[in-house]
Amino acid sequence: MYNVFPNFLEEGFQLRQIVDEDINKIFLGLSHPDIVKYYGVNYSSLYDTQEQMKWFAELEESGTGIWWAINSPQNSDFYGAIGLNNLSKIHQKAEIGFWLLPEYWGKGIMKIAVDLVCNYAFKELKLHRIEALVETENKNSKNLLNKLSFNHEGTFIDYEIKNGNFISLDCYAKLH
Repeated sequence: MYNVFPNFLEEGFQLRQIVDEDINKIFLGLSHPDIVKYYGVNYSSLYDTQEQMKWFAELEESGTGIWWAINSPQNSDFYGAIGLNNLSKIHQKAEIGFWLLPEYWGKGIMKIAVDLVCNYAFKELKLHRIEALVETENKNSKNLLNKLSFNHEGTFIDYEIKNGNFISLDCYAKLH
């Protein structure tokens, strides 16, 4: 979908295309108990994580999303991932998702990364709306979205099943 994948270098980190060699890092994040506690996807093996890698590639190929690895500027340290999915050019909207390895929490990385992705979505992709669905108990993500001027639009009660239990999701949105 992209002639040149949009990379960003900003204030001590970079956003770059997720590549096959990132599978170990993606597995590390999406199997980490502190991350998957409030994240909708998790994997118990490196083999299973291949599904996530295929999903990233399929989003790009179909034009229904784009995800970035969040790395140190020298590409030596992997911090996490951020991206857009459920992208609809017709409705000019997408859903944003993100996660960081716990050792990088509280450093301001995600605030800047979300802002970069939103600016890219509004200016380059010409989107009008960016949504975030956040588990109701995920106070850190909800605080971040509030700081970035996302509006809380409501709560979907018992919206999904996770680990055999219904969970509720809060819907946040930011308009261009």
